[in-house]
Amino acid sequence: MEDHPTSHNQWLTLSLSLPSPFSPTHSSSLVMLSQHQELAQPSKLQAARRRAKKATKKTTKTATVPQPFPWATTKRTIVHTLEHLFANKIISISGTVECKACQKQYDMQFNLQEKFHEVERFILRKIQGMHDRAPHCWMNPALSKCGLCDNTMVPMMPKRKRNINWLFLFLGQMIGCCSHYQLKYFNSHQDIISTVAKNRLVYLVYLGLNKQLKPPFDL
Repeated sequence: MEDHPTSHNQWLTLSLSLPSPFSPTHSSSLVMLSQHQELAQPSKLQAARRRAKKATKKTTKTATVPQPFPWATTKRTIVHTLEHLFANKIISISGTVECKACQKQYDMQFNLQEKFHEVERFILRKIQGMHDRAPHCWMNPALSKCGLCDNTMVPMMPKRKRNINWLFLFLGQMIGCCSHYQLKYFNSHQDIISTVAKNRLVYLVYLGLNKQLKPPFDL
């Protein structure tokens, strides 16, 4: 039998010239993926800018702040010593409380010397049994009653944490009214590692303020 080279060569030429398969679906997926990547890039850039902005805010905090009260220093969460306060004739500490029911506000004053000694005596008497945790009376303060509707009054908390009236809260034993976030703020400015337990945070605030008022105070 004779070969037919012409026919064989034609078949080979045709088979080599066939185009590669074309998939419209595959092509569409590539286009969509490319578009998604283009859209994702700006959002990643915006997120990076937001992170950089937050970091800048943290690092640009001033070392001092406007003095919120005569008994407070220009440093966040730091109050003057008793010696300084008495020398400057500051003998009473005031603050504002608000009724939880009718929102009536009252100004309240504490005698500095009397209230400080009351808190200090309690600490010295109970410290060994606290086990580094605030007792029940600190976690659930005995709050005054409203003269208008006889409901409980709570201390007013400012929007800015640096303006919290820490000494007023300490003397009135109302530190327990602070939020977890506010307590962590105080301790962070005392170079104390934050903890998740609120009773531990409250305990640290009381001891921290007592030490500020009457240094050195070490138990």
